[in-house]
Amino acid sequence: MFKRLSKYWWCQILGWGAYAFLYFFFGFFFGILDLLWVKYVLSVVVLGILITHAFRAIIVKYKWIRMPFEKLAIYFFFGVLICSTIQSFLLTLLGTLFNDDQHNFYDIWGRSFLHQTVFLSLWAVIYFLWHYVEESRNSQMGNLQLEATVRTLELKTIKSQLNPHFIFNALNSIRALVDENPRRARTAITELSNILRSSMQADKAETVSLENELSIVKDYLALETIRFEERLKVEFDIDPETMELPVPPLMLQTLVENAIKHGISKEVKGGHILIGSQVRNMQHEITIRNTGQIVENLSGNGFGLISTRQRLGLLFGKRASFEIYNLDPATVEAKVQMPLL
Repeated sequence: MFKRLSKYWWCQILGWGAYAFLYFFFGFFFGILDLLWVKYVLSVVVLGILITHAFRAIIVKYKWIRMPFEKLAIYFFFGVLICSTIQSFLLTLLGTLFNDDQHNFYDIWGRSFLHQTVFLSLWAVIYFLWHYVEESRNSQMGNLQLEATVRTLELKTIKSQLNPHFIFNALNSIRALVDENPRRARTAITELSNILRSSMQADKAETVSLENELSIVKDYLALETIRFEERLKVEFDIDPETMELPVPPLMLQTLVENAIKHGISKEVKGGHILIGSQVRNMQHEITIRNTGQIVENLSGNGFGLISTRQRLGLLFGKRASFEIYNLDPATVEAKVQMPLL
């Protein structure tokens, strides 16, 4: 039974119960606790519950909570005034009946009216404050849910743009093999299918482990090695403790692809790529170093770089960072720093 009671009824019972307890306590303390006192307190509690419940029904029916504050204040004032008048009149009437005394009706009514006005004002203030807090909290929760939905949609949009971009470059590598080495082309198609399978699984989550991301990168580099042959040298410097850390799916592959497209492919003799993953200063740091130089403003205009910044911002906010720069006269470094979750 009690489990089915709403918060409102729990507040009513506890509030009016506390009211009765205090009156009984003071009645006992001052030595005036008798049958008449008990009847009066119980009458106040019963009438209080009935009148405040009726007052609440009017508030809910006419949606006072959603009114502008100026209008609400006027309704609040007159609502309390009317409820206090009704309750004090009924209490005075019951008091004179219990006391069998009709001579001091208006005097008793006046004191009761002031008392009930103060108490009902307190009840109304608590009721409205409670609902304003609830409305504010629900509004905040709604905004958070909306932001989460928007973020999810943005992430899906970015990843849906990444996949065609990635597939196009991978197919170019395989196309170069079709006439020269059909057997190797078939193997490359198998490697591409493995990459696509992994990327489809990655689309189902906002983050994947670095280990899963590296498996896609290694398959991609295997395809690119077919095209560049000995012009492409790859080295990994991965801390084993970072293998299970979360990273945005296809982010590392995008940066490696960017390094090959804008760095290695423009060098006559090819070049070298170093992929590193370490934990430094309580952050997961991923670096991609490649032979080449930034000769134009690639730090913000390339699709892969823009998508990397977008995904890091959506997932980690300002706690993550991404930068790309010339490390020395022959090397470019892209660095991603993400918080440890």
